[in-house]
Amino acid sequence: MPQPLHSHTAPLTPAQAALLRDVLAGDGYDFEEKPYMLFSARKNKLTIAVYAKGPKAVIQGKGIEDFIAFVLEPRVLGEAKLGYEEVHSPELFAPHFGVDESGKGDFFGPLVVAGVYVDGALAVTLRDAGVRDSKAIGSDKRIRELADAIRKSRAPHSIVTVAPPRYNELYRKMGNLNRLLAWGHARVIENLCEARPDCPSALSDKFADARVLERSLMEKGRKIRLDQRTKAESDFAVAAASILAREKFIGWLESAGQESGVKLPRGASAAVKAAAAELIAKHGPSALETHAKTHFKTAAEVLAAARQEKTS
Repeated sequence: MPQPLHSHTAPLTPAQAALLRDVLAGDGYDFEEKPYMLFSARKNKLTIAVYAKGPKAVIQGKGIEDFIAFVLEPRVLGEAKLGYEEVHSPELFAPHFGVDESGKGDFFGPLVVAGVYVDGALAVTLRDAGVRDSKAIGSDKRIRELADAIRKSRAPHSIVTVAPPRYNELYRKMGNLNRLLAWGHARVIENLCEARPDCPSALSDKFADARVLERSLMEKGRKIRLDQRTKAESDFAVAAASILAREKFIGWLESAGQESGVKLPRGASAAVKAAAAELIAKHGPSALETHAKTHFKTAAEVLAAARQEKTS
């Protein structure tokens, strides 16, 4: 029995985004301007956020299935897709690995790369469990529920966690985040190849330069076809990988925060800077090496502020 949708992401063309706004306005939705969005609209307990990047619509709240079936698909997209993925996108159900990462844009915490294998039966199981791109899921509780569902599905998976000390060492050695990401992806693909040597292909989000990942693949990984594309998170295997990676990342942040006595926020905001200053005050400048990605400009800024405070 498929689980009710908690969120749904739909790629749009610019013309479809404009049409959706008109449709929502005509249906009495309340609009709100938000960063990175073309618009956000709300009615009752349903929210539709349309992001400029893509563009794409992220639908959350109560009544998602009805909104997709009676508004989005017939009046905006012009075709019925929800529940017909096997007809419209058979590649989602073919045997393959999906790979994704979490933490690359966060000052605190590790880089986590995860990969999941699916075939037709596993893809249906993950779809029916409600597995979607982790970026469209705002609740840590929901991330953990879905990660548990992925493990219960017995889908073969691999997770590589590059904790800050190792991350900083590798970054200094490689001097490039894309190369480090490619190394993590290649390691995960190699692990999955050992579990499922019969798998013909692997899918990941598109790197700035696809050749970086291709060159990083190890002996077993070189034997499979590597597919890279933008918006790969619409694939069930990639979405499952994104959820496992995020679960590991938020778990690491919580554990390290409890150990250090400093809550470690995500991202690279003013709150992150304040937490970094607190961490340095409690444990010294070396604490950044074990808790954060030191090539971020945030590290140089908080270290300079700490030195200035010490001398003043």
